[in-house]
Amino acid sequence: MELQIQLKTLADKINQLKDKIETEESTKHAFVLPFINILGYDTFNPTEVVPEFTADLGLKKGEKVDYAIIQNGEPILIIECKNWKENLSVHGSQLFRYFHVSKTRFALLTNGITYQFFTDLDEKNKMDQKPFLEFDITNLKDNSINEIAKFHKSSFDVNNIVSNASSLKFIKEIRKQIDAEIVKPSPEFVRLFASKIYAGRLTEKVMEEFTDLVQKAFGQLIGERINERLHLALNKEVVIQEKDQLEEVEHSKVNTSEEELEAYRVIVAILRRKLPVSRIVHRDTQSYFGILLDDNNRKPLCRLHLNGGKKYIGLFNNDKNEKREPIQSVDDIYQFEKELLETVRLYEVE
Repeated sequence: MELQIQLKTLADKINQLKDKIETEESTKHAFVLPFINILGYDTFNPTEVVPEFTADLGLKKGEKVDYAIIQNGEPILIIECKNWKENLSVHGSQLFRYFHVSKTRFALLTNGITYQFFTDLDEKNKMDQKPFLEFDITNLKDNSINEIAKFHKSSFDVNNIVSNASSLKFIKEIRKQIDAEIVKPSPEFVRLFASKIYAGRLTEKVMEEFTDLVQKAFGQLIGERINERLHLALNKEVVIQEKDQLEEVEHSKVNTSEEELEAYRVIVAILRRKLPVSRIVHRDTQSYFGILLDDNNRKPLCRLHLNGGKKYIGLFNNDKNEKREPIQSVDDIYQFEKELLETVRLYEVE
């Protein structure tokens, strides 16, 4: 959750500042370095994040990649940055060369908004042509956040990321193919369905008809799925609203008496030797007056039943089962000082 919040904060910052960013250097400092920080790496520590990392290319010496993240003295991720306005598709070859001569298994090409992560799935020590992970930081999906988390310093594991990279890469390509088929079904795609439900010969005219039918069927199916999701979400919202309204009605029926408040003050006087007063909270209901630790229903300190003909204090044992003890007045609560303090001790043990 913390990573998600940090990424959302950076995305908001990018949306606010990008029109004021003119250069590649500004993109690095305003967008890319904060992203590296979010991954848990100290951009001010040159043994952890190396700017202008040297990646000599054969006879051509002094070639540098913008950043390298270092672990145990070796680069684990090299990063090439471009101006946020630039299209990354024309810059892959440069990073490809750097990857070949470094010892890293991962490379990142970014303009501070689009992030493309590469590895060497197709041929060892040779960067793949296509990224296994790509996302727009200003429009992040939950699955992308889960993959970003794997590059965090606290959880970075080369083998884990590489083993998952192959699945990510193929899923990405499959989704592209599905999307393309939905928009404009190919003859092979149409034939797949038509051959299963049409007994006659698939002539050109039949294929033309089925192309239209397949496209409409997918459109209807997607529309129905969206409506189902919306219906479920709306029903859930209605249930929550009805629950809130019921709680408001029940709360309106509760009338906290002066005697209950006096009893609460007595219990505070007893327990404040073990607890700050702020942690001792009362919550009145229609059936009892509850005293809770930290306003947590799972941590009842005691219950008071003072509104009936007979008065009781409800005490809790190790299993949090309530045992009612009769009292004549609020002053009788002092008789149960030992039991009340013992209940506090139980929660401290937890």
